[in-house]
Amino acid sequence: MQALELLQRIVAAPVQAVARETPLEQATLLSRDSGRTIWLKREDLQPVFSFKLRGAYARMARMSRRERQRGVVAASAGNHAQGVAVAAARLGMRARVVMPKTTPAIKVDAVRRLGAEVILHGDGYDAAQARAHALCSELGAVFVHPFDDLDVIAGQGTVATELLRQMSNQMSNSPDAVFVPVGGGGLLAGVAAATKTLSPETRVIGVEPRGAASFKAALKAGEPVDIGPVNLFADGVAVRKVGRYCFDVAADLVDEMIEVSVDEICAAVHDIFLDTRSVIEPAGALAVAGIRRYLAAGGDGQHLVAINSGANIGLERMAHVIERAQVGLGREVLFAASIPEQPGSFLRFCRALGQPELTEFNYRFSSLSEAHVFVGLRMGGDPEQRNRLFQRLQAAGFEILDLTDNALARDHLRHMVGGHRPDSGREVLYRFRFPERPGALEEFLTHLKGRWSISLFHYRNHGAAYGRVLAGFLVPESEQGAFDSFLQLTNYPYQVVNDPACELFVGERRSDSAVAIAGRCEG
Repeated sequence: MQALELLQRIVAAPVQAVARETPLEQATLLSRDSGRTIWLKREDLQPVFSFKLRGAYARMARMSRRERQRGVVAASAGNHAQGVAVAAARLGMRARVVMPKTTPAIKVDAVRRLGAEVILHGDGYDAAQARAHALCSELGAVFVHPFDDLDVIAGQGTVATELLRQMSNQMSNSPDAVFVPVGGGGLLAGVAAATKTLSPETRVIGVEPRGAASFKAALKAGEPVDIGPVNLFADGVAVRKVGRYCFDVAADLVDEMIEVSVDEICAAVHDIFLDTRSVIEPAGALAVAGIRRYLAAGGDGQHLVAINSGANIGLERMAHVIERAQVGLGREVLFAASIPEQPGSFLRFCRALGQPELTEFNYRFSSLSEAHVFVGLRMGGDPEQRNRLFQRLQAAGFEILDLTDNALARDHLRHMVGGHRPDSGREVLYRFRFPERPGALEEFLTHLKGRWSISLFHYRNHGAAYGRVLAGFLVPESEQGAFDSFLQLTNYPYQVVNDPACELFVGERRSDSAVAIAGRCEG
Protein backbone atom coordinates (compact mmCIF):
# COMPACT_ATOMS: atom_id res chain seq x y z
CA MET A 1 0.00 0.00 0.00
CA GLN A 2 1.29 3.44 -0.95
CA ALA A 3 1.88 5.98 1.83
CA LEU A 4 -0.73 8.35 0.37
CA GLU A 5 -3.38 5.64 0.39
CA LEU A 6 -2.50 4.71 3.96
CA LEU A 7 -2.69 8.39 4.93
CA GLN A 8 -6.30 8.42 3.74
CA ARG A 9 -7.01 5.55 6.14
CA ILE A 10 -5.20 7.38 8.92
CA VAL A 11 -7.28 10.53 8.43
CA ALA A 12 -10.49 8.44 8.37
CA ALA A 13 -9.63 6.40 11.48
CA PRO A 14 -12.30 7.25 14.12
CA VAL A 15 -9.90 7.05 17.06
CA GLN A 16 -11.30 10.16 18.75
CA ALA A 17 -14.15 7.98 20.04
CA VAL A 18 -11.80 6.42 22.62
CA ALA A 19 -8.43 8.19 22.39
CA ARG A 20 -7.66 11.70 23.51
CA GLU A 21 -5.43 14.10 21.62
CA THR A 22 -2.36 13.93 23.81
CA PRO A 23 -0.17 17.01 24.31
CA LEU A 24 3.10 17.70 22.53
CA GLU A 25 5.26 19.15 25.30
CA GLN A 26 8.72 20.64 25.27
CA ALA A 27 11.09 18.76 27.57
CA THR A 28 12.74 21.71 29.27
CA LEU A 29 15.59 19.89 31.02
CA LEU A 30 16.39 17.57 28.12
CA SER A 31 16.41 20.57 25.80
CA ARG A 32 18.72 22.52 28.09
CA ASP A 33 21.16 19.63 28.48
CA SER A 34 21.25 18.76 24.78
CA GLY A 35 21.24 22.25 23.28
CA ARG A 36 18.32 21.17 21.05
CA THR A 37 14.57 21.54 21.40
CA ILE A 38 13.25 18.16 22.53
CA TRP A 39 9.52 17.51 22.31
CA LEU A 40 7.57 14.69 23.98
CA LYS A 41 4.40 13.34 22.38
CA ARG A 42 2.65 12.20 25.56
CA GLU A 43 0.89 8.97 24.55
CA ASP A 44 1.46 7.83 28.13
CA LEU A 45 -1.47 10.12 29.00
CA GLN A 46 -4.04 8.07 27.06
CA PRO A 47 -6.89 6.51 29.10
CA VAL A 48 -5.02 3.18 29.05
CA PHE A 49 -1.59 4.87 29.35
CA SER A 50 -0.52 3.77 25.86
CA PHE A 51 -1.06 4.62 22.18
CA LYS A 52 -2.29 1.08 21.48
CA LEU A 53 -6.00 1.81 21.85
CA ARG A 54 -5.80 3.90 18.65
CA GLY A 55 -5.00 0.95 16.43
CA ALA A 56 -7.28 -1.49 18.24
CA TYR A 57 -10.30 0.79 17.92
CA ALA A 58 -9.54 1.70 14.30
CA ARG A 59 -9.55 -2.00 13.42
CA MET A 60 -12.59 -3.02 15.46
CA ALA A 61 -14.74 -0.03 14.45
CA ARG A 62 -14.51 -1.20 10.81
CA MET A 63 -15.88 -4.67 11.58
CA SER A 64 -19.26 -5.69 10.21
CA ARG A 65 -22.18 -6.34 12.53
CA ARG A 66 -21.75 -10.08 12.00
CA GLU A 67 -18.05 -9.91 12.94
CA ARG A 68 -18.89 -7.94 16.06
CA GLN A 69 -21.38 -10.59 17.12
CA ARG A 70 -18.66 -13.24 16.87
CA GLY A 71 -16.45 -11.33 19.27
CA VAL A 72 -12.70 -10.75 19.13
CA VAL A 73 -9.57 -12.49 20.35
CA ALA A 74 -6.21 -10.77 20.78
CA ALA A 75 -2.72 -11.75 21.88
CA SER A 76 -0.77 -9.13 23.76
CA ALA A 77 1.84 -8.45 26.43
CA GLY A 78 -0.42 -5.77 27.87
CA ASN A 79 -0.91 -2.46 26.09
CA HIS A 80 -2.71 -3.79 22.99
CA ALA A 81 -4.83 -5.92 25.30
CA GLN A 82 -6.06 -2.86 27.14
CA GLY A 83 -6.81 -1.13 23.85
CA VAL A 84 -8.86 -4.12 22.67
CA ALA A 85 -10.73 -4.23 25.99
CA VAL A 86 -11.63 -0.53 25.78
CA ALA A 87 -12.69 -0.81 22.13
CA ALA A 88 -14.79 -3.90 22.82
CA ALA A 89 -16.59 -2.20 25.70
CA ARG A 90 -17.27 0.86 23.55
CA LEU A 91 -18.59 -1.22 20.62
CA GLY A 92 -20.52 -3.73 22.73
CA MET A 93 -18.38 -6.74 21.80
CA ARG A 94 -17.00 -9.68 23.74
CA ALA A 95 -13.21 -9.71 23.99
CA ARG A 96 -10.85 -12.51 24.98
CA VAL A 97 -7.17 -11.69 25.37
CA VAL A 98 -4.35 -14.23 25.55
CA MET A 99 -1.40 -12.83 27.50
CA PRO A 100 2.00 -14.45 28.20
CA LYS A 101 2.43 -15.74 31.74
CA THR A 102 5.37 -13.33 32.03
CA THR A 103 3.17 -10.23 31.53
CA PRO A 104 3.50 -7.73 34.42
CA ALA A 105 0.60 -8.02 36.85
CA ILE A 106 -0.28 -4.34 36.44
CA LYS A 107 -1.19 -4.97 32.78
CA VAL A 108 -3.09 -8.22 33.42
CA ASP A 109 -5.17 -6.61 36.18
CA ALA A 110 -5.91 -3.57 34.02
CA VAL A 111 -7.25 -5.71 31.16
CA ARG A 112 -9.54 -7.58 33.51
CA ARG A 113 -10.84 -4.35 35.04
CA LEU A 114 -11.69 -3.10 31.54
CA GLY A 115 -14.00 -6.07 31.01
CA ALA A 116 -12.03 -8.46 28.78
CA GLU A 117 -11.52 -12.13 29.58
CA VAL A 118 -7.82 -12.84 30.19
CA ILE A 119 -6.20 -16.18 29.32
CA LEU A 120 -2.59 -16.58 30.49
CA HIS A 121 -0.61 -18.85 28.20
CA GLY A 122 3.06 -19.42 27.32
CA ASP A 123 6.21 -17.54 28.21
CA GLY A 124 6.18 -15.03 25.37
CA TYR A 125 4.13 -13.35 22.67
CA ASP A 126 4.58 -16.11 20.09
CA ALA A 127 3.06 -18.79 22.30
CA ALA A 128 0.23 -16.42 23.25
CA GLN A 129 -0.45 -15.62 19.61
CA ALA A 130 -0.59 -19.31 18.66
CA ARG A 131 -3.15 -19.92 21.42
CA ALA A 132 -5.16 -16.88 20.28
CA HIS A 133 -5.36 -18.20 16.71
CA ALA A 134 -6.46 -21.58 18.03
CA LEU A 135 -9.22 -19.88 20.03
CA CYS A 136 -10.39 -18.03 16.92
CA SER A 137 -10.73 -21.36 15.10
CA GLU A 138 -12.57 -22.92 18.03
CA LEU A 139 -14.95 -20.02 18.68
CA GLY A 140 -15.30 -18.40 15.26
CA ALA A 141 -14.05 -15.13 16.73
CA VAL A 142 -12.08 -12.43 14.87
CA PHE A 143 -8.38 -12.03 15.61
CA VAL A 144 -7.23 -8.44 16.25
CA HIS A 145 -3.51 -8.27 15.49
CA PRO A 146 -1.45 -5.92 17.70
CA PHE A 147 0.50 -4.46 14.79
CA ASP A 148 0.37 -6.31 11.44
CA ASP A 149 -2.95 -5.01 10.15
CA LEU A 150 -3.50 -2.00 7.90
CA ASP A 151 -6.34 -0.60 10.01
CA VAL A 152 -4.25 -1.01 13.17
CA ILE A 153 -1.35 0.74 11.41
CA ALA A 154 -3.69 3.53 10.34
CA GLY A 155 -4.92 3.99 13.90
CA GLN A 156 -1.35 4.29 15.18
CA GLY A 157 -0.56 6.73 12.38
CA THR A 158 -2.94 9.27 13.96
CA VAL A 159 -0.16 9.93 16.47
CA ALA A 160 1.83 11.50 13.63
CA THR A 161 -0.98 13.60 12.17
CA GLU A 162 -1.60 15.02 15.63
CA LEU A 163 2.00 15.86 16.44
CA LEU A 164 2.64 17.44 13.03
CA ARG A 165 -0.43 19.67 13.46
CA GLN A 166 0.55 20.52 17.04
CA MET A 167 4.11 21.36 16.00
CA SER A 168 2.83 23.59 13.22
CA ASN A 169 0.50 25.39 15.63
CA GLN A 170 3.22 25.92 18.22
CA MET A 171 6.27 26.59 16.04
CA SER A 172 4.89 27.19 12.51
CA ASN A 173 7.23 24.52 11.19
CA SER A 174 7.78 20.76 11.10
CA PRO A 175 10.05 18.73 13.36
CA ASP A 176 13.47 17.88 12.06
CA ALA A 177 13.11 14.28 13.24
CA VAL A 178 10.56 12.03 14.92
CA PHE A 179 11.86 9.15 17.07
CA VAL A 180 9.58 6.12 17.24
CA PRO A 181 9.78 3.09 19.58
CA VAL A 182 9.68 -0.12 17.54
CA GLY A 183 8.41 -3.57 18.48
CA GLY A 184 6.30 -5.20 15.78
CA GLY A 185 6.47 -2.05 13.63
CA GLY A 186 2.84 -0.87 13.61
CA LEU A 187 3.55 2.52 15.16
CA LEU A 188 6.64 3.00 12.99
CA ALA A 189 4.71 2.19 9.81
CA GLY A 190 1.81 4.50 10.65
CA VAL A 191 4.04 7.37 11.75
CA ALA A 192 6.35 6.97 8.75
CA ALA A 193 3.48 6.94 6.24
CA ALA A 194 1.85 10.05 7.69
CA THR A 195 5.08 11.96 8.29
CA LYS A 196 6.70 11.31 4.93
CA THR A 197 3.49 12.28 3.11
CA LEU A 198 2.75 15.46 5.08
CA SER A 199 6.32 16.51 5.93
CA PRO A 200 8.80 14.75 3.62
CA GLU A 201 11.79 16.65 5.03
CA THR A 202 11.22 15.29 8.54
CA ARG A 203 13.41 12.32 9.35
CA VAL A 204 11.73 9.23 10.82
CA ILE A 205 14.03 7.30 13.14
CA GLY A 206 13.08 3.99 14.72
CA VAL A 207 14.49 2.96 18.09
CA GLU A 208 14.81 -0.65 19.30
CA PRO A 209 16.31 -2.24 22.41
CA ARG A 210 19.56 -4.11 22.02
CA GLY A 211 18.70 -7.79 21.97
CA ALA A 212 15.29 -7.21 20.36
CA ALA A 213 16.16 -5.33 17.17
CA SER A 214 13.84 -7.24 14.84
CA PHE A 215 13.17 -4.34 12.44
CA LYS A 216 16.86 -3.69 11.93
CA ALA A 217 17.31 -7.40 11.19
CA ALA A 218 14.44 -7.26 8.69
CA LEU A 219 16.01 -4.30 6.88
CA LYS A 220 19.28 -6.19 6.63
CA ALA A 221 17.57 -9.32 5.31
CA GLY A 222 15.18 -7.44 3.03
CA GLU A 223 12.17 -9.07 4.69
CA PRO A 224 10.83 -9.86 8.18
CA VAL A 225 12.90 -12.54 9.89
CA ASP A 226 12.58 -14.37 13.18
CA ILE A 227 15.52 -13.21 15.30
CA GLY A 228 14.97 -15.86 17.99
CA PRO A 229 14.71 -15.24 21.74
CA VAL A 230 14.64 -11.52 22.54
CA ASN A 231 15.55 -9.30 25.47
CA LEU A 232 12.36 -9.02 27.55
CA PHE A 233 13.34 -5.96 29.60
CA ALA A 234 11.26 -3.62 27.43
CA ASP A 235 8.39 -6.10 27.29
CA GLY A 236 6.16 -3.81 25.24
CA VAL A 237 8.49 -4.11 22.23
CA ALA A 238 9.87 -7.62 22.77
CA VAL A 239 8.93 -9.00 19.34
CA ARG A 240 10.88 -11.70 17.50
CA LYS A 241 9.58 -10.87 14.02
CA VAL A 242 8.14 -7.60 12.71
CA GLY A 243 4.89 -7.57 10.77
CA ARG A 244 4.86 -8.06 7.01
CA TYR A 245 2.52 -5.10 6.39
CA CYS A 246 4.55 -3.00 8.82
CA PHE A 247 7.77 -3.81 7.01
CA ASP A 248 6.34 -3.24 3.55
CA VAL A 249 5.08 0.21 4.57
CA ALA A 250 8.03 1.41 6.62
CA ALA A 251 11.10 -0.15 5.00
CA ASP A 252 11.46 2.55 2.33
CA LEU A 253 10.28 5.41 4.55
CA VAL A 254 12.35 5.08 7.71
CA ASP A 255 15.58 7.09 7.62
CA GLU A 256 17.54 5.35 10.37
CA MET A 257 17.30 2.65 13.04
CA ILE A 258 18.99 3.04 16.42
CA GLU A 259 19.67 0.40 19.07
CA VAL A 260 19.89 1.31 22.76
CA SER A 261 20.99 -0.62 25.84
CA VAL A 262 19.03 -1.41 28.99
CA ASP A 263 21.06 1.19 30.90
CA GLU A 264 20.26 3.83 28.27
CA ILE A 265 16.55 2.98 28.47
CA CYS A 266 16.61 3.29 32.26
CA ALA A 267 18.42 6.62 31.97
CA ALA A 268 15.68 7.80 29.60
CA VAL A 269 12.99 6.80 32.12
CA HIS A 270 14.87 8.97 34.62
CA ASP A 271 15.16 11.89 32.18
CA ILE A 272 11.45 11.83 31.38
CA PHE A 273 10.56 11.72 35.06
CA LEU A 274 12.66 14.82 35.76
CA ASP A 275 10.92 16.72 32.96
CA THR A 276 7.34 15.50 33.48
CA ARG A 277 7.19 13.87 36.94
CA SER A 278 5.65 10.90 35.12
CA VAL A 279 7.02 7.34 35.24
CA ILE A 280 7.29 5.78 31.77
CA GLU A 281 7.61 2.06 31.07
CA PRO A 282 10.89 0.94 29.45
CA ALA A 283 9.34 0.54 25.98
CA GLY A 284 7.77 3.98 26.31
CA ALA A 285 11.15 5.59 26.97
CA LEU A 286 12.88 4.10 23.90
CA ALA A 287 12.48 7.23 21.80
CA VAL A 288 14.17 9.50 24.35
CA ALA A 289 16.98 6.96 24.71
CA GLY A 290 17.29 7.04 20.93
CA ILE A 291 17.56 10.84 20.89
CA ARG A 292 20.37 10.71 23.43
CA ARG A 293 22.30 8.17 21.36
CA TYR A 294 21.56 10.04 18.12
CA LEU A 295 22.95 13.29 19.52
CA ALA A 296 25.99 11.55 21.04
CA ALA A 297 26.78 10.25 17.54
CA GLY A 298 26.63 13.78 16.09
CA GLY A 299 23.05 13.75 14.79
CA ASP A 300 21.71 17.07 13.51
CA GLY A 301 18.38 18.89 13.69
CA GLN A 302 17.04 21.41 16.20
CA HIS A 303 13.47 20.22 16.81
CA LEU A 304 13.40 16.53 17.78
CA VAL A 305 10.21 14.69 18.80
CA ALA A 306 10.13 11.57 20.96
CA ILE A 307 6.95 9.51 21.16
CA ASN A 308 6.42 8.49 24.78
CA SER A 309 4.44 5.41 23.90
CA GLY A 310 3.35 4.02 27.27
CA ALA A 311 3.46 4.14 31.05
CA ASN A 312 2.29 0.71 32.17
CA ILE A 313 5.03 -0.19 34.63
CA GLY A 314 4.67 -1.86 38.02
CA LEU A 315 6.31 -0.50 41.15
CA GLU A 316 8.17 -3.79 41.61
CA ARG A 317 10.31 -2.92 38.56
CA MET A 318 11.13 0.62 39.58
CA ALA A 319 14.02 -0.23 41.93
CA HIS A 320 15.84 -1.99 39.10
CA VAL A 321 15.15 0.84 36.66
CA ILE A 322 16.40 3.46 39.14
CA GLU A 323 19.57 1.50 39.86
CA ARG A 324 20.39 0.98 36.18
CA ALA A 325 19.51 4.59 35.33
CA GLN A 326 22.41 5.95 37.35
CA VAL A 327 24.86 3.84 35.35
CA GLY A 328 23.11 4.71 32.08
CA LEU A 329 23.45 8.40 32.87
CA GLY A 330 27.10 7.95 33.82
CA ARG A 331 26.31 9.14 37.35
CA GLU A 332 27.24 6.04 39.31
CA VAL A 333 30.77 4.66 39.34
CA LEU A 334 31.33 1.11 40.55
CA PHE A 335 34.76 -0.28 41.36
CA ALA A 336 36.64 -2.77 43.47
CA ALA A 337 39.54 -1.65 45.65
CA SER A 338 42.22 -3.75 47.32
CA ILE A 339 43.49 -2.35 50.63
CA PRO A 340 45.86 -3.70 53.32
CA GLU A 341 44.07 -5.75 56.00
CA GLN A 342 45.24 -3.72 58.98
CA PRO A 343 43.67 -1.23 61.43
CA GLY A 344 43.32 2.26 59.95
CA SER A 345 43.28 1.16 56.30
CA PHE A 346 39.60 1.89 55.91
CA LEU A 347 40.03 5.43 57.21
CA ARG A 348 42.99 6.07 54.91
CA PHE A 349 40.97 4.74 51.97
CA CYS A 350 37.99 6.97 52.78
CA ARG A 351 40.21 10.04 53.05
CA ALA A 352 41.70 9.22 49.65
CA LEU A 353 38.17 9.03 48.23
CA GLY A 354 37.45 12.59 49.30
CA GLN A 355 33.79 13.23 50.08
CA PRO A 356 31.73 12.00 47.13
CA GLU A 357 28.23 10.63 47.70
CA LEU A 358 28.47 6.93 48.50
CA THR A 359 25.82 4.68 46.94
CA GLU A 360 27.33 1.41 48.09
CA PHE A 361 30.17 0.16 50.26
CA ASN A 362 30.52 -3.62 50.73
CA TYR A 363 33.32 -5.53 52.43
CA ARG A 364 33.89 -8.90 54.11
CA PHE A 365 37.10 -9.99 55.82
CA SER A 366 38.61 -12.89 53.87
CA SER A 367 42.39 -12.66 54.17
CA LEU A 368 44.93 -11.66 56.81
CA SER A 369 46.88 -9.60 54.29
CA GLU A 370 44.44 -7.87 51.94
CA ALA A 371 40.83 -6.65 51.86
CA HIS A 372 38.62 -6.29 48.78
CA VAL A 373 35.96 -3.59 48.88
CA PHE A 374 33.05 -3.08 46.45
CA VAL A 375 32.33 0.66 46.17
CA GLY A 376 29.62 2.69 44.43
CA LEU A 377 29.84 6.48 44.14
CA ARG A 378 27.43 9.01 42.69
CA MET A 379 29.26 11.39 40.37
CA GLY A 380 28.46 14.08 37.82
CA GLY A 381 28.66 12.01 34.65
CA ASP A 382 32.06 13.35 33.54
CA PRO A 383 34.34 10.41 32.55
CA GLU A 384 37.38 12.51 33.46
CA GLN A 385 36.09 12.81 37.04
CA ARG A 386 36.14 9.02 37.28
CA ASN A 387 39.66 8.86 35.84
CA ARG A 388 40.93 11.46 38.30
CA LEU A 389 39.42 9.53 41.20
CA PHE A 390 41.10 6.29 40.17
CA GLN A 391 44.43 8.04 39.65
CA ARG A 392 44.20 9.55 43.14
CA LEU A 393 43.42 6.18 44.73
CA GLN A 394 46.21 4.42 42.85
CA ALA A 395 48.65 7.15 43.87
CA ALA A 396 47.65 6.46 47.49
CA GLY A 397 48.63 2.80 47.03
CA PHE A 398 45.23 1.20 46.40
CA GLU A 399 44.72 -1.23 43.54
CA ILE A 400 41.53 -0.35 41.57
CA LEU A 401 39.35 -2.39 39.19
CA ASP A 402 36.68 -0.37 37.35
CA LEU A 403 33.35 -2.26 37.38
CA THR A 404 31.04 0.49 36.10
CA ASP A 405 30.38 -1.23 32.78
CA ASN A 406 30.66 -4.77 34.12
CA ALA A 407 27.17 -6.33 33.82
CA LEU A 408 28.08 -9.30 36.04
CA ALA A 409 29.22 -6.98 38.83
CA ARG A 410 26.16 -4.72 38.47
CA ASP A 411 23.61 -7.51 38.43
CA HIS A 412 25.13 -10.12 40.73
CA LEU A 413 28.49 -9.56 42.42
CA ARG A 414 27.41 -6.38 44.23
CA HIS A 415 24.84 -8.50 46.09
CA MET A 416 27.24 -11.36 46.86
CA VAL A 417 29.98 -9.61 48.84
CA GLY A 418 29.90 -11.53 52.14
CA GLY A 419 30.16 -15.05 53.44
CA HIS A 420 31.59 -16.67 56.52
CA ARG A 421 34.61 -15.21 58.24
CA PRO A 422 37.45 -17.71 57.83
CA ASP A 423 39.60 -16.92 60.89
CA SER A 424 39.04 -17.19 64.62
CA GLY A 425 38.39 -14.26 66.92
CA ARG A 426 35.41 -12.67 68.57
CA GLU A 427 33.22 -10.91 66.04
CA VAL A 428 30.36 -8.61 67.03
CA LEU A 429 27.74 -7.51 64.48
CA TYR A 430 25.75 -4.27 64.59
CA ARG A 431 23.24 -2.42 62.49
CA PHE A 432 23.65 1.36 62.25
CA ARG A 433 21.76 4.26 60.75
CA PHE A 434 24.14 6.66 59.04
CA PRO A 435 22.93 10.09 57.89
CA GLU A 436 22.93 10.28 54.08
CA ARG A 437 25.55 12.99 53.73
CA PRO A 438 29.14 13.07 52.50
CA GLY A 439 31.70 12.34 55.19
CA ALA A 440 29.49 10.28 57.53
CA LEU A 441 31.54 7.12 57.04
CA GLU A 442 34.84 8.97 57.47
CA GLU A 443 33.60 10.46 60.76
CA PHE A 444 32.70 7.00 61.99
CA LEU A 445 36.11 5.58 61.09
CA THR A 446 37.85 8.56 62.70
CA HIS A 447 36.13 7.71 66.01
CA LEU A 448 37.19 4.07 65.56
CA LYS A 449 40.85 5.22 65.42
CA GLY A 450 42.02 1.90 64.00
CA ARG A 451 41.73 0.24 67.42
CA TRP A 452 39.36 -2.52 66.30
CA SER A 453 39.41 -4.23 62.92
CA ILE A 454 36.33 -4.10 60.74
CA SER A 455 35.47 -7.62 59.60
CA LEU A 456 32.31 -6.83 57.61
CA PHE A 457 30.72 -3.69 56.18
CA HIS A 458 27.62 -3.46 53.99
CA TYR A 459 25.96 -0.18 53.00
CA ARG A 460 23.55 0.74 50.20
CA ASN A 461 21.98 4.16 49.58
CA HIS A 462 18.19 3.72 49.27
CA GLY A 463 17.33 7.40 48.90
CA ALA A 464 16.15 7.81 52.49
CA ALA A 465 17.36 10.34 55.07
CA TYR A 466 19.40 7.61 56.78
CA GLY A 467 21.38 4.79 55.26
CA ARG A 468 21.23 1.30 56.73
CA VAL A 469 24.57 -0.30 57.56
CA LEU A 470 25.51 -3.80 58.73
CA ALA A 471 29.00 -3.85 60.24
CA GLY A 472 31.16 -6.44 61.99
CA PHE A 473 34.11 -5.79 64.32
CA LEU A 474 36.77 -7.99 65.89
CA VAL A 475 36.48 -7.10 69.58
CA PRO A 476 38.08 -9.20 72.37
CA GLU A 477 35.65 -9.77 75.22
CA SER A 478 37.94 -7.84 77.56
CA GLU A 479 37.57 -4.72 75.36
CA GLN A 480 33.78 -4.81 74.96
CA GLY A 481 33.30 -2.00 77.50
CA ALA A 482 35.67 0.30 75.63
CA PHE A 483 33.98 -0.60 72.37
CA ASP A 484 30.57 0.27 73.84
CA SER A 485 31.97 3.68 74.80
CA PHE A 486 33.17 4.16 71.25
CA LEU A 487 29.68 3.42 69.92
CA GLN A 488 28.20 6.05 72.22
CA LEU A 489 30.67 8.63 70.88
CA THR A 490 29.54 8.11 67.27
CA ASN A 491 26.01 9.38 67.99
CA TYR A 492 24.72 7.04 65.28
CA PRO A 493 21.69 4.91 66.26
CA TYR A 494 22.68 1.24 66.46
CA GLN A 495 21.44 -2.21 67.45
CA VAL A 496 23.39 -5.34 68.32
CA VAL A 497 22.57 -8.15 65.90
CA ASN A 498 21.29 -11.50 67.09
CA ASP A 499 19.71 -13.08 64.05
CA PRO A 500 19.88 -16.76 62.98
CA ALA A 501 20.28 -15.64 59.36
CA CYS A 502 23.59 -13.98 60.25
CA GLU A 503 24.92 -17.21 61.73
CA LEU A 504 23.91 -19.06 58.56
CA PHE A 505 25.40 -16.65 56.04
CA VAL A 506 27.96 -14.28 57.59
CA GLY A 507 28.90 -15.75 60.97
CA GLU A 508 32.15 -17.49 61.80
CA ARG A 509 32.53 -20.71 59.83
CA ARG A 510 33.35 -22.77 62.94
CA SER A 511 30.57 -24.19 65.08
CA ASP A 512 31.73 -22.24 68.17
CA SER A 513 30.84 -18.91 66.54
CA ALA A 514 31.31 -15.92 68.80
CA VAL A 515 28.71 -13.69 67.20
CA ALA A 516 27.53 -11.37 69.95
CA ILE A 517 24.03 -11.89 71.33
CA ALA A 518 22.34 -8.91 72.90
CA GLY A 519 18.76 -8.79 71.62
CA ARG A 520 16.93 -9.31 68.37
CA CYS A 521 17.63 -6.71 65.65
CA GLU A 522 14.35 -5.53 64.14
CA GLY A 523 13.61 -3.73 60.84
